[in-house]
This record gives sequence, structure tokens and C-alpha cells, in this order.
Amino acid sequence: MELSRPSFDALHTPQRILLAPGPTNLPPAVSQALIAPLLGHMDPAFLQIMDETKALLRYVFQTTNELTIALPATGGAGMEAAIANVIEPGDRAVIIVAGVFGERMAEIAGRCGADVDRIEVEWGRAAELEAIESALQRKAKVVGLVHGETSTGVEQPLAGIAQVAHDHEALFLVDTVATLGGVAVPVDALGIDVCYSGGQKCLSAPPGLSPITFSTQAVESIKGRRQKVQSWYLDVSLLEQYWTETGARVYHHTAPVLMVYALREACRLVAEEGLEARVARHARCASALRTGLQAMGLQVFAQEPYRLDTVTGVLVPEGVNDAAVRGRLLEEFGIEIAGGLGAYRGRMWRVGMMGYSCSEANVLLFLAALGKILNEEGYRNGGGVEAATVALR
Repeated sequence: MELSRPSFDALHTPQRILLAPGPTNLPPAVSQALIAPLLGHMDPAFLQIMDETKALLRYVFQTTNELTIALPATGGAGMEAAIANVIEPGDRAVIIVAGVFGERMAEIAGRCGADVDRIEVEWGRAAELEAIESALQRKAKVVGLVHGETSTGVEQPLAGIAQVAHDHEALFLVDTVATLGGVAVPVDALGIDVCYSGGQKCLSAPPGLSPITFSTQAVESIKGRRQKVQSWYLDVSLLEQYWTETGARVYHHTAPVLMVYALREACRLVAEEGLEARVARHARCASALRTGLQAMGLQVFAQEPYRLDTVTGVLVPEGVNDAAVRGRLLEEFGIEIAGGLGAYRGRMWRVGMMGYSCSEANVLLFLAALGKILNEEGYRNGGGVEAATVALR
């Protein structure tokens, strides 16, 4: 059978305002980086860009860790690499499961052969330090958790966990896919041993790279493994030889060169804005968003002391069709938000305020659009834009 030759027009994509939990809209400098001349992955000019990217990542992670690189894959690969490199079959891992991504972390640890001890937390709440300490009464190799759980809009407090983990000779592993560059993540000050993220969220780079950093203690643990890491592609002892800043580079993979350009520019913009100012911007916009939603009579999902600034979960009002509202936001206003996951599918909207998409203008535009649609869908509300405007003064 002869196949017909496909015939399509040149690629054209619609403009969107990306307010889901990632990806975000790209800053112009990042978009420009993606059309810079392509270099070979061993070209000295590109190796210099890799070195600069490492330096910028150390700034963003607030760490001096030597092993700080960008994995050639998305944040899910960051999770897998973090766990696979420090866990061996038979090791015990204490994992906080407070949402979809904590569940995924426990699943990956189990696939790596770990004896997984799950600390189950009700959705919308954060784990207590006492529960972690209690779980560590039995020897464990790793304590792992998700800092910003995007399925619930909860930020897990990190203070004190590393001390408890280290007191019990365990490594502290943290997922910051939804927080790095939008919420303070001082890796060294918090005593985090393994920390990974995704470029497409608060850093506002395209999807495709996963920043990751390992403490000296984590590196020593990897060097002392009884067997090789089960994934060749994500073995950081091999990747490190390609990302090394001294000596001869050892070819490992054909790097996604344009993506590294983009990540470099995204991190440069973080440094240009300053981490403190950037975190404050995210907090300010998130607070105004929540104020506006509550003024409309909507219920913010997460427990108040632990609400995540980069992703807000809001419950869909009774009688309102989740998918219909999200569809109208996209079709009429070009605004993308996300629906709920797991048990909250169809019952929650998840609104991202991340990176370049996190702005006062987007807060007010979203609230105005949502208010209009909800009114037309039969849910009477008002005052969201006005309340947010006051909050932003």
C-alpha cells in the first residue's frame, strides 16, 4: 500500500496566556535564545555556555555544590534521576505523599527497589515534622518530599527536616519543580542533599531540561554504591564528566543545545531581577489572586498557612461545569488554566502564577475573564477584580 504524501501549511500556533501549573510564557530574551545559531555540543563556545549555565544554576539553587547540572529531560526525569542515583535495592526511603507528585515519588522509589515508608498526608495539608521524625526511628537512606505540590496548591515547609534527616543519617531529597525561581529554595542553608526542578515553570524556559544539584554527602553516597545506577542515561556520575568545568569533557549525549541557551537566558533573567525581588513578586501576585477569588465567593483549596504562591487550587462551585469554564477561558480569552487531578478531577481549577506569566496584569485579566464566564454560567459573583486591585496597591 502506497502512503499519500502529507501536505500541511507552515507551522502556526495560537497566542496563549499560560496560567496553568506550567509551562509559562517565555520572556523575549529566552525566545530570542532559541533562534540563536546552533553550535555543536562539543564546540568550545557551547562548553563556555554550559559553564555559565552551571554558575547561574548555583545562584538560583543558592548552593556551592560542585555537582549542579541540567539534565537533558523534563522535571519527571529530574525526579527519576534524583531517586535512582541515591537509592539501591533494599534501601529504605521515607516519602511524604500529599498529592499526585508525592505519589509519583513513592512509585519511582519503589521501582528502584526501595522499601518505601509512605507518610500519608490529607490533600490540602502539609506533613508535620514530628511524623517525619517518627518515621526515621527505623534507619532510612532518604527522606523525600515535594516542596510545591501542584495537585493541591500546598507548599511543604522545609525548615528543620534536613536536621532531622541528618541526625538519623538519611539524605534529604526535595522536588522543587514548581517552586525554584518563584519561592525561596536556599539549598545550602536548608541542608538539602538532592534538589531538582524543571526549566518550564518558575524559571520560564521551555520544557526539556531539569536542573539538579547534589550535596557533597549525596555525591559520596553515590560513589559508595554497591551497584551501578539502573539508568545509564540519568547516571549523574557519567553526566558530571560532560558538565565538568575542569579537565577534558567526556561525551555523554548530544545536548539539546538550544534548550541550554534558553535555560541560560532564563536563569540570567532570574539573577538580573534578583531572587528576593522575584520571590516577592510571586508572593504579591498570588496573594492578590487568592483575595480576588475569595471575593468572588470561591474557596481556595489548600490549608491557609501552607498555600503555595506559584499554584493556587480553587474549588469549582456547585452546579458549574469545570471543563466548560476552562474551555471558554481558552477559546474566548486565550487563557489556559488546569483542572483537578486524582479525586479532584472536575472539582478543582489550578491556576499558575509562575515566572514570566506571574504579573499583576495577568491576575486582573484572569479574574475579570473568570468572573464574566461564571456569571454567564449562572454563578453570580462579583468584586474579584476590585478586591485584587486593592490588594495590589
